[in-house]
Amino acid sequence: MAGRRCASRAGLSVVLLFAGLVGCGGRAAPDTAAADVQRVLDRRAAAVLDRDDAEFRATGAAAGAGRGLANLRDVPLSAWSYRLAGLSRSGDRATARAELRYRITDYDAAPVTVDRTLRLTRAGGTWRVTSDEPAGKGGDQLWDEGTVTAVRGEHSLVLGVGQSGERLRAFAGLADRAVPAVSDAWGPDWVRHVVVLVPKSLEGMAGLLGAPASGYRGIAAVTTGEAGGSGKGPADRIIVNPDAYGVLGDLGKQVVLTHETTHVATRAHTTAATPLWLSEGYADWAGYRGSGRAPGQVAPELQRAVAEGDVPAALPEDEDFGFTGDAGRLARAYEGGWMACRLIADRWGEVRLNDFYRAVGDHGKRAGAVEDALREVLHTTPERFATLWRQYLGDQLG
Repeated sequence: MAGRRCASRAGLSVVLLFAGLVGCGGRAAPDTAAADVQRVLDRRAAAVLDRDDAEFRATGAAAGAGRGLANLRDVPLSAWSYRLAGLSRSGDRATARAELRYRITDYDAAPVTVDRTLRLTRAGGTWRVTSDEPAGKGGDQLWDEGTVTAVRGEHSLVLGVGQSGERLRAFAGLADRAVPAVSDAWGPDWVRHVVVLVPKSLEGMAGLLGAPASGYRGIAAVTTGEAGGSGKGPADRIIVNPDAYGVLGDLGKQVVLTHETTHVATRAHTTAATPLWLSEGYADWAGYRGSGRAPGQVAPELQRAVAEGDVPAALPEDEDFGFTGDAGRLARAYEGGWMACRLIADRWGEVRLNDFYRAVGDHGKRAGAVEDALREVLHTTPERFATLWRQYLGDQLG
């Protein structure tokens, strides 16, 4: 492991703060608190990379000062550093705003950057950390929620809190099957490995996302990452909701991991130009590809609507995919997107489906993206495609 050399060693450039004049024209000593705190953070970062318990405890003031290092001991790290961004001080107490940058070995091509709030106290002239937490409304890191256990698969790294090794190995198995399945559908031009985070509960998932738990109840997993990524940034993270995931059957569990892995694979070509019916529909198409499931089994809500004569007038809008609590609307949106991608694969072929996806995302802006790709790749129009989609729903689900 790269270890110590990746920790930040450079102290923060400090603007000297003068309290005023002392005596007859003398100057007060400069306040070195910012530089002193940066040095403590540099020591703390080096201790994390070196897995040095004694040094890590020496930078902390609380009785459980070593707990943070214990929580992330199993996480394979190649870099960890803090950059002090601001310091608020009152006597021997201070609150620091810092930028934490870290990299997971073999997975992050560039550092993950998150804002942290650290509180410190000074005793005997030395600053020590009393707490290190997400700043503002920023989400947790997995180790904020407990001791992390890591399991490596052939194509995956699974990190969990409050989960048995057996369960984490099962996730690694699912991910290891998902990666080649996605490559078979999409092609090999992606990183072909995934990082899966498995918190203890729905609340833990929400903590990682920095969002209310109510918005993700019933959602088995989500993928976080930078849209339109170049492949030179941090790896995407697949974040599992263990409460919802646990009630799925074997096929459902595999479909979910394959769906989320598809988002990782297609990230570089998923941009603001990509409508959700395409990004989510394609991920479901890859997830169910080769499963042998009939359309009515995969799209029961749309099948019910078709049976009642309520065929959708248009493809799902982005807002139809909101986690608003209307489970039926959300299901129909996902099913409608899946059926649209299935239509393209059936009528024009899987290669054209992939070309269409790339053409839409590479357009760069939403206006005209789908229209241009329909014309240039599929040689049709939005109106004609919508008509074909509605007919396809009737034929496949009627």
